[in-house]
Amino acid sequence: MEDGIKVLFFSAARIAGGVVLGLSVLLFLLFLLQEKLIFFPQPLTENEAVRIAGLYPDIEEIRIKTKDGITLRGWFVRNSALPQSPLIIYFGGNAEEVSYKIPEADRYGGWSLALINYRGYGLSDGKPGEKNLYNDALEIYDYFTKRKDIDAERITVKGRSIGTGVAVYLARMRPVTAVILISPFDSLASLGKGIYPYLPVNLLLRHRFDSASMAPKISAPLLAVIAPGDDIIPRRHSEKLVEKWGGPTSIKIIENRDHNSVSESEEYWRSIREFLERF
Repeated sequence: MEDGIKVLFFSAARIAGGVVLGLSVLLFLLFLLQEKLIFFPQPLTENEAVRIAGLYPDIEEIRIKTKDGITLRGWFVRNSALPQSPLIIYFGGNAEEVSYKIPEADRYGGWSLALINYRGYGLSDGKPGEKNLYNDALEIYDYFTKRKDIDAERITVKGRSIGTGVAVYLARMRPVTAVILISPFDSLASLGKGIYPYLPVNLLLRHRFDSASMAPKISAPLLAVIAPGDDIIPRRHSEKLVEKWGGPTSIKIIENRDHNSVSESEEYWRSIREFLERF
């Protein structure tokens, strides 16, 4: 009888040890490979860039050399006849190569548009990461404020999805006229807990994009655009961020839209134009 109990005990211990080992390996892999779960870089070839230049001859190709030697590439679309144009700097989602946003530029009225790809996206060098995207946002802002054809007193930042985290950081670190956030979230850790409720997300996550902690210190007016059908960034995460914002806020709910279709609505564009007209 005692021998049977011992066998059962050691079998249970072995199974438990295997489960713990398997879970430990899983957590370790999640820690190492989380960039592949967060960022989905979209490439662009030189030939495609040449084709884009041919389609839109009035745009300017931009190359920004960062302090750590990386070259960021993108486009500047001028929409203003003023000697110094107001500017929108756009930060896209985690699977966006931003050249597809060029045709939308004329929907911002008299605001010009800066579309610069993240590191590793499009033709930009390097690899994406929270700190890299933050630092690059500052360099993009500083590049455009030094241009004589840009009104440095009228710069609005716009972010979509993970790009809202970059936009919030820039608004915290530099003076901006206004902030437009499409499908924003409070923090990546908060989102992660909802997706992986049984994992220690706080301990594993290196790229936190904690916008909620920065929001109270930002006084620039905010427009948050939310799609109720968004199952990637649930509405409650957007509203948590808005609640913490330090400046005046407005929320636009685009009904019958989801995370990927929210910008296809004319109501979406109308709300953005009306917001920009205030500045």
